[in-house]
Amino acid sequence: MITLPTVLEQATALSLSGFKYALQLQSEDANYTSLSFEERLYHLFEAEINQRKDKRIARMLTQAKLKDKNASLEAIDYTAKRKLDKSQILSLASCDFINKSQNILINGLTGTGKSFIMQALARRAISLGYSAKYYRIPALLEEIKMARLDGSYTKTLAKISKFKLLLLDDFGITPLKGDEINDLFEVVEERTFNGSLIITAQLPIKEWYAYLGNETIADAMMDRLIHTSHKIELSGPSMRELLANQ
Repeated sequence: MITLPTVLEQATALSLSGFKYALQLQSEDANYTSLSFEERLYHLFEAEINQRKDKRIARMLTQAKLKDKNASLEAIDYTAKRKLDKSQILSLASCDFINKSQNILINGLTGTGKSFIMQALARRAISLGYSAKYYRIPALLEEIKMARLDGSYTKTLAKISKFKLLLLDDFGITPLKGDEINDLFEVVEERTFNGSLIITAQLPIKEWYAYLGNETIADAMMDRLIHTSHKIELSGPSMRELLANQ
């Protein structure tokens, strides 16, 4: 005779933990007895699918290394002084820009919430199944520099390129030196058909060309960034100051 413990053991052997948990709940809830066999089976598999999805999202959030755990679209402040277009944010929240390999450029003074919006959009993207990774640009360039030295340059670029959405925070905050402009271009170039970027900067976009310095690379990089981008310009007071005074 096949008993509940026997079925639970099989679920364990097949690593169907969501299915197993749902089956235990069904066995304890008399309301399920009114459902057909197919309906009960559907709910069991649905529980397994949902648990696997939740685990995958949790794993991708860990990989993304978002520094602001509270960043979410629901928490974005649309105070008039920020001049933030809510309809634009809601449109970007569909993450269709990733399917189209488009980019988002977020510009504004320090403290205006550039990184928060970047990470909120990334969290939404991850919830929809897109992989993402956060980098401060100085840290990214340092990682690539070390990869050059230890011979893992190609492998490192491949690791970075596997993410569908790459978050580059603090563009233009320090001068580029040595091979850094070439390395940054390689990262941007890899995104052209394989994914999207969200870049934040205090430096106005019109000054990016001069900041890059190398005319040839600047032409190529700006062409790839500007013509496939959604632009968000933030104004208003420092959000950090406002939150500190609440």
